Amino acid sequence: MTTREFDDVTLERVREHVWEIAREGGMEVPARVLASEALLEEIGEDDSLQQLKNAAHLPGMTKYALAMPDAHQGYGFPVGGVGAIDAEDGCISPGAVGFDINCGVRMLRTPLTYDDVRGREEELVDALFDAVPSGLGGGGVVEGSRDAVEGALERGVEWAVEQGYATDADLKHCEDEGRRPDAKPEYVSKKAKDRGMNQMGSLGSGNHFLEVQRVTDTFDDDVADAYGLREGEIVVLIHCGSRGLGHQICSNYVRKIEQEHGDLLDRLPDKDLAAAPAGSQLAEEYYGAMCAAVNFAWVNRQLITHRTRETLADVFDAVDGDDVELLYDVAHNIAKRESHDVDGEDRELFVHRKGATRAFPAGREEVPAAYRDVGQPVIIPGSMGAGSYVLKGGDRSLEETFGSTAHGAGRLMSRTQAKQEFWGGDVQDDLAEQEHIYVKANSGATIAEEAPGVYKDVDEVVRVSDELGIGDKVARTFPVCNIKG
Repeated sequence: MTTREFDDVTLERVREHVWEIAREGGMEVPARVLASEALLEEIGEDDSLQQLKNAAHLPGMTKYALAMPDAHQGYGFPVGGVGAIDAEDGCISPGAVGFDINCGVRMLRTPLTYDDVRGREEELVDALFDAVPSGLGGGGVVEGSRDAVEGALERGVEWAVEQGYATDADLKHCEDEGRRPDAKPEYVSKKAKDRGMNQMGSLGSGNHFLEVQRVTDTFDDDVADAYGLREGEIVVLIHCGSRGLGHQICSNYVRKIEQEHGDLLDRLPDKDLAAAPAGSQLAEEYYGAMCAAVNFAWVNRQLITHRTRETLADVFDAVDGDDVELLYDVAHNIAKRESHDVDGEDRELFVHRKGATRAFPAGREEVPAAYRDVGQPVIIPGSMGAGSYVLKGGDRSLEETFGSTAHGAGRLMSRTQAKQEFWGGDVQDDLAEQEHIYVKANSGATIAEEAPGVYKDVDEVVRVSDELGIGDKVARTFPVCNIKG
């Protein structure tokens, strides 16, 4: 058995792509990293492995604390981390969800082909940039009111349907049909609601984006057909979350946990893992507020979808807004009560996925009816200079990862380091001249922070997922144009 050491963390190779950190000290369970040799080398360069080991101390952690192939350092809990925690005797951790609650991604199918778009990329990127608010601060597709925010928090995409920003088909092709019924807007602070009021329908900044892509390859024709994906066709990827509202909720509850559950916090190796005991009042309040933020984020992406449909119809005579269909929308910063088989026993768990995507296989009732026979769509964005992937939930995902896989390529370097090594204007010019990818952003610094060289190899991340059977390759896409904050 191969052993690898990174600082004070020792990993044993269990089998190909599976590495284990043995349980010791206050760890509730062992920790596992799902990675190839090359990806493990990159994961070991930051504090991800120590953070994963720390996460295994969370009370009620079940089976393993897990790191997906795209894992990198986060706040307390690693990005690319999965932790399934007993919902009765364990805890729920805002740090294991993240500040951008329901940061997630959705893919839209369009009737366009690459030939329809070729030569009009700059016109299209300018139109989308003008139509979809992005960047730090306020501004959204709709002028939010208190009633609008409350409606989004409580009813999610159902609210958007009522307001004319979504269709019934959108509901049926969204994780949880676009609504977490456990949402409790009354547990969301006024300050959080105020922050969300003027950000309804906006990308935000950082790694969030809207990207027009072309389908370059299909690997499983039957599933690709079920998903409506064909080579040469144009799709749109939207990646954003709950904006300032979600960030404020996380900040509020971390502070409350520090004040009310300091005894639990004192037992954890990192205060950024702050957690509320399952069944406590604070755990119930956080879960209700988090679910409300999840709903808000789905509305945020839905409003951007609405504006994207309008823009594509304005730019291309052949497009009607109704022709732009939602393939799927999936969250990747979330904790959900789910039922899983653990050693032959059906158990209720808080499955925390921070920078990880649900990847349920065929037959699981949570998968939308349209895809239940083939498995849940999983969308894995690459960098703006590389391909992205559509996978399906793998047959081994429930056994290996509580139905989870990676959420993207995963960062290789910090934003500070990226700005030291890349110049935004040069990145933008190189992408246009060498790859025919047109990027528009509010600042060159944002482009530098998200340069292709900042990210791991998405092909390698997806290869590991596919070979482990947790997320199987269906199709690959490649950027045409991209807007960022």
